[in-house]
This record gives sequence, C-alpha cells and structure tokens, in this order.
Amino acid sequence: MTARFATPLAAILTALSISCAALGTAAFAQSAKQSISSAPVNDQANSAAALKDTLQDPRIATSQAKEKGIWKWVVPPVKMKGAFDDNDPLGVIAGKKIPADCSINWTDPNTHKLYCFSSATSLVYFLYAPQTNIARAAKSWQQLKSAPTG
Repeated sequence: MTARFATPLAAILTALSISCAALGTAAFAQSAKQSISSAPVNDQANSAAALKDTLQDPRIATSQAKEKGIWKWVVPPVKMKGAFDDNDPLGVIAGKKIPADCSINWTDPNTHKLYCFSSATSLVYFLYAPQTNIARAAKSWQQLKSAPTG
C-alpha cells in the first residue's frame, strides 16, 4: 500500500524526516562505546612493535643520520631525476635553489616530466596552477643557471 500526500511538498517533507531519523540512528550507533570487558590497550607495546621493522630499514637510518626529520623517512629507493636539477620549483620561482630528494613529487601528465618538492606545502601550492608555475620556474631557472655562483 502506498501513501498518498496532498501536495508534493508533503511527500518531500515526510521523506526528509524519515531520512533524518535514519541518519540520527546511524550516528548514535557509531558513537556508542565499545564494551569495557575488552582487554586494555598497551600503547607502548604497540608503538614498539610498529617501529621494529621500520628502524631496520637502511634508507631510514641514512635519512635520520642527515637529520631531515620524520617527514623525510620515505626516501625513494633509487635516485630520481627531477626538473630543475631536483630543486623545488617554487624555490626556483623565488630565485633560490632549494634541493629536494624527490620523496615528494609530481609528474606533469602532459609532458611526463618529474618535479621534486621540498615539502608537501610546496607541492599543494604548486598544484593550484601547475602550468603557470612550470612556466615561471623555467624562466627563473634560466636566470639561476646563468648567474655566477659565489
């Protein structure tokens, strides 16, 4: 049996109230706490177990020795060759050579060139207008390459 409504608005409001009630029930179910009878969590043991394998990785040991911090733990297994001699494109735009290890990178889908970034913030900012930033960096790179080092 189907319900009949006086107006389409009444049908919409009824459907909306049913949806809200269903969502409220789902939200309540997700917020319910787990049973207290479960075993206590040992955070220190879990952390030690998680770090056991990662601390034995030679790339991580090398990165830590260079004191680049936790965010540089994921270093590419092989040397990657990025545009602008592996310098951050936003640094190049600013007239500075900021070396990057290519752990944070982006490949231009049109030219398939690899661009390396020194931080995720730099990558995100770059991606707001990638083609414009590539053109600006290429222009600045020509000036940086021809400038005498001193």
